Amino acid sequence: MGDSGRTGGTQDAGDRALEARELQRAWYGEPLGELFRRLMEDLGLNQARLAAVLGLSAPMLSQLKSGQRAKIGNPAVVQRLQALQELAAQVVAGRTGAREAAARMEEIRDAAASSVLGTTTHSALPAETPAAPREVVRGIQEVLRSLASAAEVEDAARSLAPLHPHLAEFLRVYGAGRTSEAVAHYEAHRD
Repeated sequence: MGDSGRTGGTQDAGDRALEARELQRAWYGEPLGELFRRLMEDLGLNQARLAAVLGLSAPMLSQLKSGQRAKIGNPAVVQRLQALQELAAQVVAGRTGAREAAARMEEIRDAAASSVLGTTTHSALPAETPAAPREVVRGIQEVLRSLASAAEVEDAARSLAPLHPHLAEFLRVYGAGRTSEAVAHYEAHRD
């Protein structure tokens, strides 16, 4: 009888972890465990160093990674995560070397969030440095995905479409679409 209670509890925890990973996929584009593993591999980090750069405690990072927690509650941490994703893409593409990547990770760790749209300021960076389109788009996506699921955004877009087709398109592209589609939309409409 004691074993069946533990099995049910384990199954419930497993179901909750699966649900959390699906929520993470909707909010962040993939489960955070996969994202964290890729960042650690691409940037040569261990889990403790990744947690330090992101500004998370090691236990919190572990809970997010395993699906015990679904969401990153601090927008500044989300911005650091997005900056690390950009840096990892540059490293993988060979546009950024190890020494430059290490310096950039220190900047990311120390950066203070200055806006919900993904721009950051740091004393080592010029104040007039504009945010890259992908950073802006990821900031918008994070806000929308923190408010509603992709299905809810699609539903809202359908409701808006008859009277406000441009707003409906914005919601669909940024709230439920792929980042690459949103970047293309942003670049086509920013001027």
